[in-house]
Amino acid sequence: MPIVIHGAVAGVADPVSAWPAWRARSVLIDVSRLIWRWWTGRLPTGIDRVCLAYMAHFGPKARAVIQWKGRRIVLTATDSQRLLAILLSGNPGFRARLVMVLGRALPRAVAIRLQPGEVYLNIGHTGLDDPGLGRWVERHRLRAIYLIHDLIPIETPQFCRAGEAERHVRRMSNALTSASGIIVNSQVTLDGLRDFADRRRLPVPPAIVAWLAGDALPAGATPPPADRPYFVTIGTIEGRKNHILLLRLWQRLIERMGDGAPRLLLVGQRGWEADDALAILDGCVALRGIVVELGRCGDDELARLLTGARALLMPSFAEGFGMPVIEALHLGTPVIASDLAVFREIAGDIPTYLTPSDGAGWERAALEFCGASPDRLRQLAALRGYHAPDWPGHLARVERWLATLG
Repeated sequence: MPIVIHGAVAGVADPVSAWPAWRARSVLIDVSRLIWRWWTGRLPTGIDRVCLAYMAHFGPKARAVIQWKGRRIVLTATDSQRLLAILLSGNPGFRARLVMVLGRALPRAVAIRLQPGEVYLNIGHTGLDDPGLGRWVERHRLRAIYLIHDLIPIETPQFCRAGEAERHVRRMSNALTSASGIIVNSQVTLDGLRDFADRRRLPVPPAIVAWLAGDALPAGATPPPADRPYFVTIGTIEGRKNHILLLRLWQRLIERMGDGAPRLLLVGQRGWEADDALAILDGCVALRGIVVELGRCGDDELARLLTGARALLMPSFAEGFGMPVIEALHLGTPVIASDLAVFREIAGDIPTYLTPSDGAGWERAALEFCGASPDRLRQLAALRGYHAPDWPGHLARVERWLATLG
């Protein structure tokens, strides 16, 4: 399971030698989410990529925090570096290496004493629903900085697992009341957080909008050989991603075009609230060989697939950011996406926008994009001057803002 952070993070100025003045204050970085993800053998999601980027940047002078059964364990500096190296490498044997490192590190962690004013970074929403996290921050007088990715479970609970809306209310409430500062990935997310705070009469700490990187995938990839046009959609197969629209669309295309129908590549692991979509994937014989499910797809292969695609398709009902949109545009691939405020914020007028319920419109666009449609040519022309947000820019913006917090 190779975990690679490409030039986006590698391009950051040497984080050890070019340490900003505010960093005289010790930094604690929460690695709990990544430990769990790698332990279970999961490929990195968008949130995982953000955690990796922060860990690669802040990690060289940070100590690791692990949340376990309501406890927060802070490792020594030396043990933290050993753990961070394992998490960033993602080499085979992760479990054995983790057990060996933690077996030595946890007894030493008992003697750790935190100092008031240390900065605690929680980038993956880990443990935010536990009020004990806020009490831990307050007891040790830490300066907690959280990155909030979305309010989707609160705003569109119908697309989330049972109980997730209530858990997310606790996450956002605890974050607002215990944070010294909040990073958000989009203005849309910040607006949603402020609306939530207003309704709950909660304070809003200092906050900054910092778009996420669009160059996690390697540029310059060679497209795979293809015997027909194909499209790609990226994301966990769950209700809000609206895979059902694409699957029904492809059923119609196959009825209409037979073996001449374009391919659809579904990149993402199976999730929740998507029973109808999964039933079609598992039961519709006509889709086999035309609609291809890629539950595990590494960065290099994804870059190749996106580079050769006629377009990235993103018919989501809700998103907090939309990293696949940025990644596709970065690689020069046109995008057909739902007309969401966050997509317009991060991608402007480049994509072709459709409502997520307009099946006929999506079908028409897919057929047109199989050839030299004017709208696809428009996007290709616009992409020649496109510059995606990157990790050096994101992290520099966050560093400057952190310095203003005192």
